[in-house]
Amino acid sequence: MTSSAQPFEDQPSPTGRILVIDDEQRILNFVRRGLEAEGMVVDVAGDGSEGLRLALSSAYDLVVLDLVMPGVDGHAVLRRILERKPSQSVLILSALNDTASKVSCLERGAEDYISKPFSLEELLARVHARLRTAARSSPTRVVAGPLSLDLIRRQADAGTGPIPLADREFLLLGELMRNAGHTVSKERLLSSVWGYHFDPGSNVVDVYVRRLRAKLGAQSIVTVRGVGYRIDAA
Repeated sequence: MTSSAQPFEDQPSPTGRILVIDDEQRILNFVRRGLEAEGMVVDVAGDGSEGLRLALSSAYDLVVLDLVMPGVDGHAVLRRILERKPSQSVLILSALNDTASKVSCLERGAEDYISKPFSLEELLARVHARLRTAARSSPTRVVAGPLSLDLIRRQADAGTGPIPLADREFLLLGELMRNAGHTVSKERLLSSVWGYHFDPGSNVVDVYVRRLRAKLGAQSIVTVRGVGYRIDAA
């Protein structure tokens, strides 16, 4: 039987921002390279405490989480993430392959579970599946105080009507608004908006912040000297 529908594998897969938490550096590097090759922005944490801090302080489309880690283990990280962010998508990547561990994590709110050892192809397929699900259910507008951002039309509104944004302006404003109430460091903005995992020594973030202020108002984005920028939540 033939079908006129486009084959699944030919459909474009969404990209996203991913946090990988695992205490094995080899695994972190392997997963990070694989995800970045798919066009995703990837943050990594080598222990549960750092992973929890990142997960709660920033916005991620997906958290990839190991369970067996020293200190704060993955079970505690999963529980505390979902207590604070019930809608956060979490994929467990663990050497624990017993049914009890899988059932426990899924019942606590994890959306998927992959056992180690794993194939990169399977991990990428599962990650893309989670991102497609999130994209179908994600909101089309972000609001922070008097600002709103239309994610479909890529337009901002500061109360005076729609304002078109260039691509980098849209990505920068979106990153700040999704983290409203929190200061976002220049390093994180360089990573999530420009894809730099190092500071190139340029003032590109400052330049684009000035452009956004010119469009949205001088008080729309707060400078936290020596740290980064913040949009107030209310």
